[in-house]
Amino acid sequence: MPKIGMQPLRKQQLINATLESVAQFGLQKTTVVTISKIAGLSSGIISHYFGGKQGLIEATVKYLLEQLKVALLEGMTNPPLTANERLKMIVEANFTQLQRSIPATKTWLSFWAQSMHDPGLARLQNINSKRLYSNLLFSFRQILDEDLAQIASKQTAAMIDGFWLRSALSTKPKEEFKQAQQLCKNFIDEQIKQYGDISCQS
Repeated sequence: MPKIGMQPLRKQQLINATLESVAQFGLQKTTVVTISKIAGLSSGIISHYFGGKQGLIEATVKYLLEQLKVALLEGMTNPPLTANERLKMIVEANFTQLQRSIPATKTWLSFWAQSMHDPGLARLQNINSKRLYSNLLFSFRQILDEDLAQIASKQTAAMIDGFWLRSALSTKPKEEFKQAQQLCKNFIDEQIKQYGDISCQS
């Protein structure tokens, strides 16, 4: 009989091992065997908990998405925040240490490429994009007119994704990620300064 509480621990072990396997071998060469070896668990447990490699890959991406949400909520534990401060918090949530780590960056890059061919991963990518845009729009609407808020949200989302991608592919990712985060925040300040309500600035 399995010990009480072991299932969540085992699942997280396998998710962590998947991140490490993708970092070492890439998504295509990551298998049930490579994952189970890294996790130090039998390969059968992957089928038991996730139904196979595909289910575990999707669970791993969901974990990274959930960590984005957690980072954002943790940053907003001391309300009230101004709309500007919330926008900056969204940027920071996308550039946390986890999201900048080698296992996470390689998994994200593999995920984006594979999502063009895999309906399940494409659905997760769509959820991710809509969530980022929605979070940005909520705050921009408190500062800008509706049309400008929509445009600024799309531009900021594109900057976050674009700068994150460039940083992940850089030969000096640590420096690039730091600069990318600041450039995204600078863009938000510029939008508010040019078009917004100054009372909403931090």
